[in-house]
Amino acid sequence: MNAIERIELDFIDLGLGLGLIGLAIALSAWQQLGLSGQFALAAARTVVQLLVVGFFLEFVFEWRNPLVVLAVLLVMLTIAAIVARNRIGKKIPNLLPFVWGSIFVSTALTLVYVNFLVLRQPQAWFDPQYLIPLTGIVLGNAMNASAIAGERLASTMNTSQVEIETHLCLGATPEQAIARYRKDAIRAGLIPTLNAMMVVGIVTLPGIITGQILSGISPINAAAYQILIMFMLAFATLMTAILVTKAISQQFFTRSAQLKKF
Repeated sequence: MNAIERIELDFIDLGLGLGLIGLAIALSAWQQLGLSGQFALAAARTVVQLLVVGFFLEFVFEWRNPLVVLAVLLVMLTIAAIVARNRIGKKIPNLLPFVWGSIFVSTALTLVYVNFLVLRQPQAWFDPQYLIPLTGIVLGNAMNASAIAGERLASTMNTSQVEIETHLCLGATPEQAIARYRKDAIRAGLIPTLNAMMVVGIVTLPGIITGQILSGISPINAAAYQILIMFMLAFATLMTAILVTKAISQQFFTRSAQLKKF
């Protein structure tokens, strides 16, 4: 059986692909949606950002320096934590370190488990070919889970002060008073991951499996990697949601168990 030919895209191909954005802009103008400028800006940012990332990662992959790889991961982690904190709200004090730590712990535990037990490459744990893409996937989903769960819990606690204070007056601890709200927030943070797991391969083909198939990798091997990734995301997003909601709930109470509002 002949090997599958790998089709590589050059700048001419990307320029032709840009025609799709041109058609989208034309359709937007025809329907008077007012999205033409946003499409143009989004396309420009997509091209610039991804090309810069592509050239930078090519340099990182060739150098294979563990300090450089760790520096890249720390930058990615910090950006993810800032984005999640901004979505949750800036009024809660000291929220950024808690979000950063929650995403770090869940991502680190996930990657250590996969790297040492599944991929089994302890001698090359810093291999950017595996570490950077897997970290990026986990960080993106952990960021979304923390943002959704954190925002849900913070907004619910701000709008349910009477109910929470009633439970406190009846002798409940702060943890008992907000237990239901915290569980609901964690469930909300897990909805995107669970929905994706329910329909993966049937309704959608995720980017990882699609990219691997397009690059010539066996569909079975690509499916195996996607299964691993979905399991990674299930654990990482759950751990992140648990840690973030725990940290936020503690910020809403004083040491004397009095409820605060932000």
